[in-house]
Amino acid sequence: MDDVIATLRDHPDGPQRLLVTGWFSFEDGEVTAGDVLALRAAEAALTRAGLAYDTAWSAGFRPDALHLEAARPQEYGHLLFVCGPLHGEQIRALHRRYAHCRRLAVDVSVVDPGAPEVTGFHLVLARDGAGSPRADLSARAAVGPLPPVVGVVLTEGQGEYGAARRHESVGALLRDWVARRDCARVPAETRLDSRDWRLCATPEQFLALAGGWDLVLTTRLHGLVLGLRAGVPVLAVDPVAGGAKVSAQARALRWPATLPADTAGEPLLDRWWTWCLSPAGRAAARRRARAMRPRG
Repeated sequence: MDDVIATLRDHPDGPQRLLVTGWFSFEDGEVTAGDVLALRAAEAALTRAGLAYDTAWSAGFRPDALHLEAARPQEYGHLLFVCGPLHGEQIRALHRRYAHCRRLAVDVSVVDPGAPEVTGFHLVLARDGAGSPRADLSARAAVGPLPPVVGVVLTEGQGEYGAARRHESVGALLRDWVARRDCARVPAETRLDSRDWRLCATPEQFLALAGGWDLVLTTRLHGLVLGLRAGVPVLAVDPVAGGAKVSAQARALRWPATLPADTAGEPLLDRWWTWCLSPAGRAAARRRARAMRPRG
């Protein structure tokens, strides 16, 4: 970023206000973890240099942020494009919209050095495709504390319960609720398949997978049992009105973080989430795992 900072400062009229963009800015683009980390590194360098900037986000990803449509070209003297390939109509449109700006690109992949997407920039600091490769900015961007990893093991089946089934409503509640928690969600299945690479082929593979989680969120009996066997706290919801095999198994295993379908609302989910991730919840899961070890 040093070359970028020097170029931004080397302007006849002094430093100009900067608009920071990337594929994370396009409505029809995409936002990746690497893009956001590269952006953080760029923003940190701009802040340290004391340069004023705005960042444009996709309205689909950050509806409350500044979007390209609202970033009026006349308010900026520079445009910085961060991360990703310099290819496509979106970038050509960026050149047209901000034609009067001094345009720079950093941490980008150059597919065709002669393409207008590339030649339209006044300065290109490529990570690959032009000169010696550079380490991606995401490799050294600052990150915060890592959130818990949550295995989400749900079922939409079990037609044998007939009118007592609440699987669809409970599943919708849990998916919406966990999407608003700060966690890394891992959708998983207890169903095994020796031909589908996305599924485990053996029980041992599933236990190895579950053992890397911090919490299991489940509506399945074996999501509860195998999560605890792996020593991981489980937040279970019985998807059958009146309670069925999930509730029965929770009683058999003396596991408290289990809710019936008719009372599984956000307050109770929040309460048991906190307990499961607490030292007490983790210790309780480890005790259950020890009690479930094979004997002999």
